[in-house]
Amino acid sequence: MGKKKTWVEKLIEIKDPQIKRIETGFADIPAGSTMLIATPQLIDQYIREIGFGKRVDSKTLRKDLALDHHADYTCPVTTGIFLRIVAEANFEKLQKGAAIEDITPFWRVIEPNSSLAKKLSFGQDFLLAQIDKEK
Repeated sequence: MGKKKTWVEKLIEIKDPQIKRIETGFADIPAGSTMLIATPQLIDQYIREIGFGKRVDSKTLRKDLALDHHADYTCPVTTGIFLRIVAEANFEKLQKGAAIEDITPFWRVIEPNSSLAKKLSFGQDFLLAQIDKEK
């Protein structure tokens, strides 16, 4: 069994985004639509462009990424997984000494009361504190 990847390793792993045609309806995506399967890097880059004190919900993130990649929708499942990778990797960087200004401000997208926030290794308090600092 190989060594488990760190969150940062998962974030920097090179993957290409994919666009797939959905044959049957999936989540909020109707059959026949094109769906973007983003990458952790795409989501990280998107979040880095959100200005200080601004917040974007994951539906808007998904819609914007789909438009940027000429797809009808962005996959909600992989978006959630990749958002977690972005958050955990950047928190990992912070724990290793990176300045808060040098990490991706994932708290601008993740809702503190969301199911994703409850899965994060560092808990909701960090999200709430960062959101509060940007008010």
